[in-house]
Amino acid sequence: MFDMSFKALSALVTRHLVLGLLFFLPTSRHVALERRLRGKEESRLLQEADWVLLSYGKSGRTWFRVMVSRFYQLHNALPTDHLLEFDNYHRLDPAAPKVLFTHNNYIRDYVRDWDSLDYYRGKKTVLLVRDPRDVAVSQYFQWRYRMRPRKKLINDYPPHGGDVAIYDFVSNEKCGIPRIVTYLNVLADAMDTMGDDLLLIRYEDMRTDPGAVLCRVFDFVGTPGTDEQVTAAVEYAAYENMKKLEAGKDLRGTGQRVKPGDEKNPDSFKVRRGKVGGYRDYFTPEQIAVIDAMVDDHLRPVFGYTRAG
Repeated sequence: MFDMSFKALSALVTRHLVLGLLFFLPTSRHVALERRLRGKEESRLLQEADWVLLSYGKSGRTWFRVMVSRFYQLHNALPTDHLLEFDNYHRLDPAAPKVLFTHNNYIRDYVRDWDSLDYYRGKKTVLLVRDPRDVAVSQYFQWRYRMRPRKKLINDYPPHGGDVAIYDFVSNEKCGIPRIVTYLNVLADAMDTMGDDLLLIRYEDMRTDPGAVLCRVFDFVGTPGTDEQVTAAVEYAAYENMKKLEAGKDLRGTGQRVKPGDEKNPDSFKVRRGKVGGYRDYFTPEQIAVIDAMVDDHLRPVFGYTRAG
């Protein structure tokens, strides 16, 4: 099963051609152009999507995607060798939905709207969130061991090869908890405008009862299944099996995103720990107090990650 549609392949080739022809542009303009081209393609996909999964990076999207993929494989009697990648299941069975997985990163640059979710109106949108402290730690290991140099550049992360301590990374306004909190606060302020088109789910609730969360999602997007299908999806994406699948390179369909950066280094795996509150394992009590204050003092309580929440 070929994951990429002709339209997607054409957009990818066009982006590389344009960026290659304009190599002489200053780095800042070249980065802005690449972000715009990526956003243009995501905007096109958004118009075609049946529903959307919106999340900040390292919030549990890969785990969620594996469960959703397994569910639709069973629900629609599809092959089991590739993960869901926008419309690859739909091209095999028109009854299967087109699902856009996005971090809302490039698309908001393209539509020039950084403060609302208006461009998602009319689309069933599942918002997946995770404690910003755990996200920031996971982002650090992603940046250090997995993120490609170009991605670091276009997303304004510390440069490739830089030597940044984990505490300095998670407390940095450009890449750490302050950046994640700002992102989530924008979503919190915009959630009311979405009405019945938005469903909020939390990574922590998925860890507690993934089946219940999946049932809510499938009911919300209009593709409910059987209890057996949901249970099988949860079991397939269990943490230990996910680790085996990644190590065995059996998570196909998303390129390098589901490959370990270094098979000998457990911190370089996409499926790394998944521990709720695991950020505490990396810092001193004094550092934890500062980190907790970044969330308690600034994050909207609607997500349930602050003392007020």
